[in-house]
Amino acid sequence: MESNAHLDVSLICNLPAMLLLYQFTLTPLKASTMVDSSPVVVDCPVGHFPCGNLTVCLPQVLHCNGIENCENGADEENCGDNSGWADFFDRTVGKPDLQDFPKDCFLQQYPESCECIETELECVEVNLKSVPLVSTNVTLLTLKKNDIRRLPEEVFIRYSELKKLFLQDNCIRTVSSRAFAGLYELRTLYLSKNCITSLSPGVFSNLHKLQWLILDENQIKMISQQVFTGLKSLFFLSMVNNSLEQLPQMKMCSEMPRLNWVDFEGNHIKTLDYSALLMCNELTVLSLRKNEISVITENAFQPLKKLGELDLSSNRILELSHDIFKDLEVLQILNMSDNPLSHIHIDQFENLSQLQSLVLEGIEILNIQTRMFKPMKNLSHIYFKKFQYCSYSPHVRKCKPNTDGISSFEDLLANIILRVSVWVIAFITCFGNVFVICMRSFVRAENNLHAMCIKVLCCLNLIAFLIIVFSYTSMFYSIYKTGLQTTEMRSRLHTDVAVANRFFFIVFSDALCWIPIFLVKVLSLLDVEIPGTITSWVVIFILPINSALNPILYTLTTSFFREKVELLLCTWQRNSAHRKGRKSLSSSGNYTDSSRFSLGFLQRLSIGEVNSRHG
Repeated sequence: MESNAHLDVSLICNLPAMLLLYQFTLTPLKASTMVDSSPVVVDCPVGHFPCGNLTVCLPQVLHCNGIENCENGADEENCGDNSGWADFFDRTVGKPDLQDFPKDCFLQQYPESCECIETELECVEVNLKSVPLVSTNVTLLTLKKNDIRRLPEEVFIRYSELKKLFLQDNCIRTVSSRAFAGLYELRTLYLSKNCITSLSPGVFSNLHKLQWLILDENQIKMISQQVFTGLKSLFFLSMVNNSLEQLPQMKMCSEMPRLNWVDFEGNHIKTLDYSALLMCNELTVLSLRKNEISVITENAFQPLKKLGELDLSSNRILELSHDIFKDLEVLQILNMSDNPLSHIHIDQFENLSQLQSLVLEGIEILNIQTRMFKPMKNLSHIYFKKFQYCSYSPHVRKCKPNTDGISSFEDLLANIILRVSVWVIAFITCFGNVFVICMRSFVRAENNLHAMCIKVLCCLNLIAFLIIVFSYTSMFYSIYKTGLQTTEMRSRLHTDVAVANRFFFIVFSDALCWIPIFLVKVLSLLDVEIPGTITSWVVIFILPINSALNPILYTLTTSFFREKVELLLCTWQRNSAHRKGRKSLSSSGNYTDSSRFSLGFLQRLSIGEVNSRHG
């Protein structure tokens, strides 16, 4: 006995989804246009945005997708998230002066291994063990990538005109409390990528004009308020990737009244409270990314009336009070991504009317609603964990992600080839499955229970995979058990080879369908960018392979079905011959019923042979 395989349901049951795709062929995305040809302010519907000064609106998903859908290309302009400080630097930092600088050196004393231009000296990676002696009129001193291990007292006291000092990559371990004494004109100090574990109180007390202090990638565990004594002009403070466990608890900004930008990324800060940021009235940028913050007190941000950018991403924040951001009325950028937030309040962003960029990547928003984002009228960029969330912020021009690698809001059938092909594939798929269901219903020679099960399989989806595995296993077992009872080895071998061939094509068709889909999905999970057109071609030409081919593989290739078809063809041929013979005999007057008897006998004989083969 040869067991008849069941229909694979994994993609037959995708027909409802495919019908939705056909809806797109009838209602493709179109740009809304206005009648008036004069340049006016375009009043676009919710979820649509204008093409610059043209009277044309495009849906949110077509903006900043890499394809110019507007005639003037305005949908691909201003796509970068340049809010806050990024925009400030673009506007204030001009292009470098391309004029030729003089190469003369105005320093009388400096090491031969260093390079001198005017009053600037660069001693980069020249194996210095200590700060070298140079002329007192030096204004810029670069000592990067040397072997300086300590900064003794008053080591720079001679250089009262020095404005920029670079000491990165030296593994400096000890900094004397008076190491920077005398540097009254210093504006920029880089101490990053060293081995500093602590700073003495008052170590910067002489640096009254210092504006930039960079202490990144050291091993500083604790700082006190007195460390910053004297920094009355400090504008930028960066302590990225240190080992800080907490901020100074009492008025850190009291010693730095002009502090504008603070970056504490990559430390071990656990708590953020009101006292740490008290008197930081001029603070515009605060980055606390990649810390261990789990608690933020309700009024922690109350002093920050001028804060324009706040980064709280990659922390351990479980809960935020509903009015935590109530005092940040001029905030432009808020990054809360990659926090284990269990809940976001409906009015969480109620007072952020000036916000332009909101980052919520990696956060599951179970209670997401459109009203959460409505108060942010100026929001131009928003980032979610799931692309489906973009439908809750239709007034935001730029929403990411646009897809999860497989699904998206884009029109998959924008290409005319795909529109035609989807109808062809759909016809083949539907015809094949309807044909199989009808054949299984009207051909009664098979086991009724088995035929009924196959018809039921045409309608499952949720447990399709388990049923397929169980069915394959059952069929192999049945074939093996039947083969053991066969006495003739040649017949048994022939049957095994036939079954093996059938199953090879079945599994091969499954692989053609699912392996490309698995690959695309894995690549998308690995953050590999998948072109939008790939998804369309996969949906139209690869996804339906099972549904289109399996009816043929499972039904048309069975010996029972072949014999039935052969018998029907033989009967049709004999009936045709009988009719011709009867017509001929009738015309000659020698017609008898012998031909009818012979044809009926042959039919009964053929059916008997078939029944004997199937037991």
